[in-house]
Amino acid sequence: MIQLQRVGLSAFIYFLISVSLCRHSQTATVNDQSTEVEIHSLNGKWILRNENGTYNLPAVVPGCVHTALHKQNFIQDPYYRLNDLEYRWISLDNWTYSLTFTVPQSTRRMKKAVLVFDGVDTVSTITLNGVTVGTTDNMFRSYEFEVGTILAKDNLLEVRFMSAVTYASQRDHAHSAYRVPPACPPPVQKGECHVNFIRKAQCSFSWDWGPSFPTQGLRAVELQAFNFIRLQSYTTTTAWDSSLSCWNVEIELSFDVVVTTNGCFTLVLPELKVFQMFQLSIKPGQTRETLSLQIPSNVSVDLWWPNGHGEQTQYLLFMEGRTESRVTFHIETKVAFRTVELVQEPIPSSPGLSFYFRVNGRPIFLKGSNWIPAHIFQDLVTPETLRNLLESAVHANMNALRVWGGGVYEQNTFYSLCDELGIMVWQDFMFACALYPTDQDFIETVREEVVQQEDASRPFLVSSPTNGVESEQEGFVARNPYDPHYGDTHFYSYLSDCWDWSQFPRTRFASEYGFQSWPSFSTLSKVSKAEDWNYLSTFSTHRQHHELGNTQMLLQAALHYILPNSTNQLKHYKDTLYITQVMQAQCVKMQTEFYRRSRSEIINGEGHTMGALYWQLNDIWQGPSWSSVEFGGKWKMLHHLAVDFFSPVLAVGFEDSDTLKIYGVSDLSTDLNLTVTLTVYEWGSLIPACSVESESCALKGGGAMLMMQHSVPALLKDCGKCDRHSCLVTFDLRDATDPSNQHGPTGHLFLTSPKEAGLQPPNIKASVEHDGDVFAFTLHCDAVAVFVWLDVEDVAGRFESNGFLLLSQRRTVRFFPWRPTTVEELSKKLHITSLRDVY
Repeated sequence: MIQLQRVGLSAFIYFLISVSLCRHSQTATVNDQSTEVEIHSLNGKWILRNENGTYNLPAVVPGCVHTALHKQNFIQDPYYRLNDLEYRWISLDNWTYSLTFTVPQSTRRMKKAVLVFDGVDTVSTITLNGVTVGTTDNMFRSYEFEVGTILAKDNLLEVRFMSAVTYASQRDHAHSAYRVPPACPPPVQKGECHVNFIRKAQCSFSWDWGPSFPTQGLRAVELQAFNFIRLQSYTTTTAWDSSLSCWNVEIELSFDVVVTTNGCFTLVLPELKVFQMFQLSIKPGQTRETLSLQIPSNVSVDLWWPNGHGEQTQYLLFMEGRTESRVTFHIETKVAFRTVELVQEPIPSSPGLSFYFRVNGRPIFLKGSNWIPAHIFQDLVTPETLRNLLESAVHANMNALRVWGGGVYEQNTFYSLCDELGIMVWQDFMFACALYPTDQDFIETVREEVVQQEDASRPFLVSSPTNGVESEQEGFVARNPYDPHYGDTHFYSYLSDCWDWSQFPRTRFASEYGFQSWPSFSTLSKVSKAEDWNYLSTFSTHRQHHELGNTQMLLQAALHYILPNSTNQLKHYKDTLYITQVMQAQCVKMQTEFYRRSRSEIINGEGHTMGALYWQLNDIWQGPSWSSVEFGGKWKMLHHLAVDFFSPVLAVGFEDSDTLKIYGVSDLSTDLNLTVTLTVYEWGSLIPACSVESESCALKGGGAMLMMQHSVPALLKDCGKCDRHSCLVTFDLRDATDPSNQHGPTGHLFLTSPKEAGLQPPNIKASVEHDGDVFAFTLHCDAVAVFVWLDVEDVAGRFESNGFLLLSQRRTVRFFPWRPTTVEELSKKLHITSLRDVY
């Protein structure tokens, strides 16, 4: 219902007037039939059984077979150890959900009754009282089935699922006209075949970062009955009318109509004191109507901005409708006002086209990551889980996420949270890394899926990676999909030295790149036991779904770090997990900083990079992956470093032929007058060896530029005892008129690989204190410490900084707990690791 108490007084008066006008419009005579839509939720306790009846158990809807079996203790945690293989039989069986329910006579007398399935995963036959009412073959769409003539007082509803694995195999075998590769995933993924023949989360058959659990289950189920008209769904969009210099709010309403219905509909934006009434005549059948509410040009509207660029203002929108048959509709939702353009236009001194997003007229560099499903069992994804992950993205200064096409269209809560938090969504359709059949029935179910999921206000691309409009001109299949002069690029190179920035593509937009790492020991220990805690164990090999992934991580790490060599097996294992996170964090940092400093440059016809979305933000289970946030929400070192390398103002330092170059990067809308300060430290001392300050330089808002360059040999010579092995360099940006005002984080540059540097044991000690709602960890050390990692085992929360360079004898780091804890617990569970500690 509309919450009138939230409406301002003036707007409230407008609202009452509009409702009053609707209610006193001329109406036809209405008989004593019920005029409203009756909605009966069929969620809750169902019965689940397998094909031969050996399993018969209670099951909750929404839910799936695996979670029902686990809840009733028929199986262990499916994520535990090798259970993804042990429980493969579940997905190969055919399962049936059944529900008995009663329907009152008043409902049965209504002219139309519809079973509404919010989602069915995936292939099923649905019967009511023994009569087949419909079939399903697509988990990405909703289904409705008319059942008015079948309803009785006592009813039996059954959803008989067919194994998705069996179905996909049968579809493949029946398809002989042409090949539709790939047939099966690589053996290392331990998955099922022919997932491209079924409209189901492609990663549910396995992926290189996740398990194979081809689920069967249901989302919300309702019985809806009515005599006249039913509102099925609605969407809202806002658009700027440049010709009239005003905003429009459009709401598209989808109706299911039994008899021609006339009605009055009112849209109200109470905070803007704007409302409008509409008279509609809606014909029988399923139909769509669009209402457009114009915001007068003299009404001031606050815009919605991506995170880091302004506020995320949203306005309440109320809709009330009343028909002559006395059916009423109430909608309360939120709308935001912003323009989004994908700009693809010529760039001076460069072939090809630009590729960037302009929001409210301002070019925006997209900073973020790629989103995968937060759990293989979608019924276990809670609003709290989504908020935790999305707030983690915001804390890391991200403003965009790409919802990857091998997962699912996310639940509405996800998109609402993104609106609230300022996260732009690059939404893939659910296709990934495969060709797909073009049989008529496959195309038809995809067409309905697209109709239900599309948003006409978005720009559309043919794929990712793509050459954008160039791909369209080339017949929608690019001759070179990795052409850096167009569109977006994916780039992975696991064995090339990730510190060598010259190998990275100077692309228009980097939408995928990354490196693997293992999650922390506290995350892995929940699904393993002592015999698994070895990098070469069966568990470690089984959990790795990327070919040679465990070897590639160590080979990349060995280029710059001494690999763990402890003779204590458990310490060696924990140190190895740590070194993979160090490697991943530094590699992604190097690549991201390259993309950010390339935003304003054209070099050899390439550049103007305007987006960096690393692969990937989150995990689907506890295992090695490209994620920066572990399953359960714990931040990896990469995510902590992302806070800095996605900072709104950033100093980027790198070497180019013995020359140290410092770029300034700004996402701000205003210019800054800055200087660069270089500071050189010896590894064994916390006192700077020397420092150098640049001349002041104007860093333009929304740009990147070279602000300082200095010969490395000359810098070291001027610092006395320093050489590449004994010293490192830090750098920062400071206000030219007030050097105490630093802009952005302090960066650092290793002058040689850390394995060749003279790192000294830092002997870090720590104390913990309660500080209001947070805890303060005060660190003391004797020498410069690199990649300092604070870990409190299974205490959920995040440190304000981690994986950092420790350059002072004393530093305090705050910890934000996500559950109640104490100084005693944190002190007991605290583990501190630096790079020198794994030698």
